Amino acid sequence: MPAASNPILRYQIGIAFASVSALFSASAIAAQPSKGASAVLAVLETSDLHSNVVGYDYYKLLDEPSIGFDRTATLIRQARKEFANTLLLDNGDTIQGTAFADYQALVAPPKCGEVLGIYKIMNALGYEGATVGNHEFNYGLPFLNQITGSSFKVKDVQAGAKPCAGPKFPIVLANIQSLQTKQPLFAPYRILDKKIVATGANGKPVEITVKVGIIGFTPPDIMSWDKRWLDGRVTPLDIRATAEKYIPEMKKKGADLVVVLGHAGLDDSPYSAKMENTNWHLAKVPGVDVVLMGHAHQLFPNKDSTVGQFNLPGVDKVRGLVNGVPAVMPSQWGKHLGVVQLHLKYDGKAWTVDKDKTVVQARSTQTGPKTFVEPDAEVRALVKAEHEATIAYVKTPIGATQFRMSSYFADVGDPSAIEVVNRAQAGYVANYVKANLPQYANLPVLSVSAPFKGGFPTAADFTDVPAGDLALNNAADLYLFPNSLYAVKVDGAGLKAWLETAAGRFNTIDPKQSAQQELVNSRFPSFNFDTITSPDVSYEIDVTRAPGDRIRNLQYRGKAVDAKQEFLVATNNYRASGGGGFPGLDGRNVVLASPDNNRDILIEYVRNAKQLTRKEHGSARSWKFARVETAGPVVFRSAPGLVDLAKEAGLTNVSQLKEDDGGGKGMALYAVDLSK
Repeated sequence: MPAASNPILRYQIGIAFASVSALFSASAIAAQPSKGASAVLAVLETSDLHSNVVGYDYYKLLDEPSIGFDRTATLIRQARKEFANTLLLDNGDTIQGTAFADYQALVAPPKCGEVLGIYKIMNALGYEGATVGNHEFNYGLPFLNQITGSSFKVKDVQAGAKPCAGPKFPIVLANIQSLQTKQPLFAPYRILDKKIVATGANGKPVEITVKVGIIGFTPPDIMSWDKRWLDGRVTPLDIRATAEKYIPEMKKKGADLVVVLGHAGLDDSPYSAKMENTNWHLAKVPGVDVVLMGHAHQLFPNKDSTVGQFNLPGVDKVRGLVNGVPAVMPSQWGKHLGVVQLHLKYDGKAWTVDKDKTVVQARSTQTGPKTFVEPDAEVRALVKAEHEATIAYVKTPIGATQFRMSSYFADVGDPSAIEVVNRAQAGYVANYVKANLPQYANLPVLSVSAPFKGGFPTAADFTDVPAGDLALNNAADLYLFPNSLYAVKVDGAGLKAWLETAAGRFNTIDPKQSAQQELVNSRFPSFNFDTITSPDVSYEIDVTRAPGDRIRNLQYRGKAVDAKQEFLVATNNYRASGGGGFPGLDGRNVVLASPDNNRDILIEYVRNAKQLTRKEHGSARSWKFARVETAGPVVFRSAPGLVDLAKEAGLTNVSQLKEDDGGGKGMALYAVDLSK
């Protein structure tokens, strides 16, 4: 195919031509800068792309413009037009996170001579370096070895005659070493000879080479998160000590600048070798010029951020500085591009960073309330085949259900769309505790989940998975949000307080009132109505009492729950970290912060169960309303014509009053008899 008709080739030639033109227009006169020379080098960062290669939700089978590497590519292209000198780097969690990634890793892995889809894009965009996030290890070391074009010397990785195809840029990681060789799994650092156009002391452009050292770090927690893949094969090293070892070595080898690719957030706690978020401490290591952050899926700098890690001593969330060092975190899924505009000066011996002039930004793909930059068409074309194959993949069955799972009557007790989620979460936590947390082995494991789709804003907003085959996209209907599974330790008093807060879903009902009363508090989101669905737990919700005093007869295995009795409760990162304002849930009692998201855990559970039945997966109703006679009807709203579905769920106290409630949202008006 001629270049003129090949958009990808045109794109790559365009990058190369622009670079060559810039060099020729620079009128290079000297290889060494003179004292007083200056330059601006824009360090561009992507992080936590999680294989969101295009703006598409593979679970909902819909375009999703708020995410996608194809739109980040547009920001990269814009930055290259704005700045004469750019350095493009990635901070990890790149190859995992979507059905696209699972398809390439588990269903149709690339052959040795083929490049992974997201790396094809990164190669075309001209990435110059990257590090490894914790999720790179999720598919195992043999897969990671192949797709990164590496030659790992670790147990169970077959040594090839030569490395397979991989990215065209170096991947660095300093703190994970092979147990077999006692050497880093990847190169710990790399010094890049970066050609840039500077302004000489005489005001004229000059082409010079700046040596930029890049070094990478990933959380040591990978040894727990991916124990099955890593145990007995690799070991983590002390991150700060490793930085203090290699950065002077990088400087000695001529690095003018040192960029830390720290796949972590910030934590100013006393330093520990097991610390997950180490960048606050890394910024204090002498010789560090820039810290590129990730892992936490947050936005930095951000003057309005209320996130605790960005309100620590030494952190300037407005200018983007951590202990005086320029730092950036571009959230997740390709929503932002980190840009650190380094203003460099040459003092006759070395390049220094003028921090007063340096500007740090996290540029968004979103341009307005519902508008976004256009996706890069060439990038989409690169992975067209993989994208279409993934869509076909998510439509294939992962199991089956003998009953209809829905949230139409979750507010009055139907657990059909909730119990399978709770079973999956509780099973995951129980297995993890058995393998990794023996100190909690004697604590009961419970799980809470909520009806994520509860009729807001219309009758179309309910979970509804029909009986029959279950596909991957059905999992998104059962678990709407891309949360990560967390487990917290609570006592009986804390568990009751949790359920009391969830019971805020209901209005207070006056039994003596003859007029119609609304059961559901429309200001209370359905996703905050956490419920337990376990045969071991039972409790009542008395809606005639004020919020905070509604939970009655809370029992575990037939005995009243003692206020000091301890439990592990499976939930999600949103709830465990304070989302929804539940008392006692602020992140301090988390015992497991899983690297796996709740939806993936649900999918794996369904795959293993193969066939879901109502008896095993949709009938464990832990809660019921405390019985009370009311003088007038107690009403709620749901989609019309579904009384028989309520009866199938065992709800014989539900009746439909009006097929159309008159609200214009397609809802019917139902009544629930609280005396039954």
